Amino acid sequence: MSDFLSNHVINNSNIQFGTSGARGLVQYFTPQVCGAFTANFLSTTAASYTFDTVAIGIDNRPSSYDMARACAAVVEYMGFKPYYCGVIPTPGLAYYALENKIPAIMITGSHIPFDRNGLKFYHPTGEITKSDEAVIATGSTRFTLPARLPDLIVSNDASAHYIARYTSFFPKNALAGIRIGIYEHSSAGRDIYPILFSMLGAEVVSLGRSDQFVPIDTEAVSEEDRQRAINWLREFHLDAVFSTDGDGDRPLLSDEKGRWLRGDILGLLCSSHLGIDAAAVPVSSNSIITTSGLIPHVVLTKIGSPYVIAAFDALLDQFGRVAGFEANGGYLLASDIHHAGRTLKALPTRDALLPVVTALVSSQHKKISQQLAELPARYTSSNRLQNFSVARSVALLDKLVNDPAKTLSACGVTNASFVGRDMTDGVRLWLTNDDIIHLRPSGNAPELRCYVESTSPHKADELVRVILSHIEDRF
Repeated sequence: MSDFLSNHVINNSNIQFGTSGARGLVQYFTPQVCGAFTANFLSTTAASYTFDTVAIGIDNRPSSYDMARACAAVVEYMGFKPYYCGVIPTPGLAYYALENKIPAIMITGSHIPFDRNGLKFYHPTGEITKSDEAVIATGSTRFTLPARLPDLIVSNDASAHYIARYTSFFPKNALAGIRIGIYEHSSAGRDIYPILFSMLGAEVVSLGRSDQFVPIDTEAVSEEDRQRAINWLREFHLDAVFSTDGDGDRPLLSDEKGRWLRGDILGLLCSSHLGIDAAAVPVSSNSIITTSGLIPHVVLTKIGSPYVIAAFDALLDQFGRVAGFEANGGYLLASDIHHAGRTLKALPTRDALLPVVTALVSSQHKKISQQLAELPARYTSSNRLQNFSVARSVALLDKLVNDPAKTLSACGVTNASFVGRDMTDGVRLWLTNDDIIHLRPSGNAPELRCYVESTSPHKADELVRVILSHIEDRF
């Protein structure tokens, strides 16, 4: 046995909380570091909740299992029973923990490359807050680790509960007649999705399973993946293609023409079909969410699910059906939904399945492409510069605030000037030609994110390309 003090370990770990969860290079997630975060999480959670079991889940990254073993060892040291759910989507683990009123730890780096990983924490009542993160990062808890970490035995109960959430609400043959391709790659939910869609009546074709971790980013869909959707639709005569990021909390869905839907638009359609009264969405979302009237009340937040969740309490005091969603596609349901004698239970953490299933069910009556065509002509695009340090990002944003005209020109934007800005998260500029440009550092990795809104998909894509190209060369 080795004895450690958590604050000493964390202070020297190079691991920090980002937009959602603690993230960093795999080499820094030693057993001691995983143990330190786990010890602080459990000591703070035990001060407010009564529980005897802690659920643990992982994604398909090569490093995730050993990280789970370290977390489980400290769970046992702290006097609790680790309940290992194996490879499971983050929302599946969160839902199981919420239903059983126990805490949960998810080992995942979401969409970031396999040489990085992360830890996400859930109280028995749901996802932790930013203030909880601060306590976990600075707490001081003594813990020990055994010389040999425990082997973990998988239980499939959590996956079964996650599937039942949808099969108990949507009718048995809700997707009858739909032929859907599932781009499995290395997604944590790749063994669950075919079961669920088949149970709802769809015909499923499995596509693109990979033994190597694939860092799918739903906000920066590669040209290769765009073409894949089109090719698969033609080859397999599909009605849609579905995928997710690595841990299954952010969806990718194509329409019947092979066009991937932006996550915020998918969230808007889902909210409309569910009759959502009020929603919280990040400031980076498409402006039609606030102007279309499909959701009666919308509030804008900083980017990241903790900020969306923080807006729920005030909305739940005023409205019946409340939800949140992000530009990356994660959908958070803050209130139960009752319909036709069935109940869809709240799941206030990012979920990939609800917006996808809802969109596919609605496509039985009106094709997804038709639903999109009825929306106002505002289109968003986004991408990122990888290996772009936070210091470089901050310096660029300072220039954008202090001299926007000169900085926009240096970024390749010469046909319009700015007329307003929003500093909620990064710098978001409104231009005289009605374009919107938004730059911010990623909270999860050394990356610069660029979001653009314009009047055509091509214009939005091209503006992102031009801006990032100029930034990479000049900043």
